[in-house]
Amino acid sequence: MTLAKIRPIENFSQVDKIEMSLQEYLRAENFQPGDALPKEMELAEAMGVSRTAIREALSRFRTLGIIESRKNRGMVIAKPDVLNNMERVLDPQLLDDETMNEIFEMRLVIEMGLGDVLFLRKHNANFSLLEKIVEKEERATTQLDIVECDIEFHSMLYKLSGNKTIMRFQKLLRPVFDHVYAKLSENAEAYTDNTLNDVTPVTHRDLLHTLKYGNPEQFRNQMYTHLFDYFKELNPALRAASS
Repeated sequence: MTLAKIRPIENFSQVDKIEMSLQEYLRAENFQPGDALPKEMELAEAMGVSRTAIREALSRFRTLGIIESRKNRGMVIAKPDVLNNMERVLDPQLLDDETMNEIFEMRLVIEMGLGDVLFLRKHNANFSLLEKIVEKEERATTQLDIVECDIEFHSMLYKLSGNKTIMRFQKLLRPVFDHVYAKLSENAEAYTDNTLNDVTPVTHRDLLHTLKYGNPEQFRNQMYTHLFDYFKELNPALRAASS
């Protein structure tokens, strides 16, 4: 006997269903930013529900930034801020360690691919800013100073990308980065970038040189090596295999 054909019960409230129906309607009718929505009464009559339920569903859309109120026009489709709602929940106090580690890991993946964007715009990049950070790091005498330079160098890479969404995303994730950095700092080797077993260390000086004179593939490979210790610290299996 198999139960595969039994359809599970959908635990959706009426407002949930209205929200999904409205999403399908907006997609089907190809609503664009600035387009006005039908009035609440018209939607309620068309869907056979109360205005109160319609208003609650629209309130969810407003919270998500999908719609907004315009004077003399009522509700219109907005240009949603895709990162706005992330800002509300990306607080280390609200996230568990596993989630924060995964977000930090995502940051590492982004930085390995960041070189492609940097090379596209390198003719506008002010590499002297990176040079100053590297020089400061090379003069650093304490672990704390080295960590601060590390954060500063990688933050500058985001800025030099010229991509406003990437820059905002990095700023958005900064509290999570700082939290995970603090945990990793308990093991000082995680920060040195010079403790890789059987792997030639890649320094910030090396990355800067490749940005100036190399190519995206070289940068990507170097960044992977540069960040490998972080991957290793966040992944016990990888750490055990490399020890």
